[in-house]
Parts: sequence; C-alpha cells; structure tokens
Amino acid sequence: MSNVEKVSISLSPDLATAVRDAVEGGEYGSASEVVREALREWKLRQPLRRQEVGRLRAAWQEGVASGPSAPLDIEAIKRDAQARLKSPSD
Repeated sequence: MSNVEKVSISLSPDLATAVRDAVEGGEYGSASEVVREALREWKLRQPLRRQEVGRLRAAWQEGVASGPSAPLDIEAIKRDAQARLKSPSD
C-alpha cells in the first residue's frame, strides 16, 4: 500500500481477542487487514442502513398522517378471524 495513513484505535478486550485470533489462525496476515476488511464491509452497509432509516421514517410519517389511533376490540378481531377461517375461500 503506497498511500497509507496510520491510525490508532482502541478495541474492547473481546474485539482485540477476536482480531488476534483471526491473525493467529491464519485468516489474516495482520490486525490491519482485519480492520480494513471490517471497514470495507461497513462502507458497503452504510447506504443500505440509510435506505432502511428512510423507509422507517416514511412508515412513521404514514402512521402519523393516518390520524389518531383508536382502542381495538380484541374479541371482535378474534371473532372476525374465526369467521374468515370458517368461510370458504374465493
């Protein structure tokens, strides 16, 4: 790597052990390789995470825009479901 910036990071004991185990087990050549791969995967997930947050915000706004909630009658819901189970499907 010709253009590399060194950065110091702190890891919890569990993460540090996982990194050491990955290197000692031969999965990676160095702790830096482990961290680089983790960061590459993080970068790939970020757009998906932003997309999911946007979807949740839209669903929240849709719920707010649908108006105030009303109490539900669970017994009526059960009766309706049982009636649908008993009626022949179209």
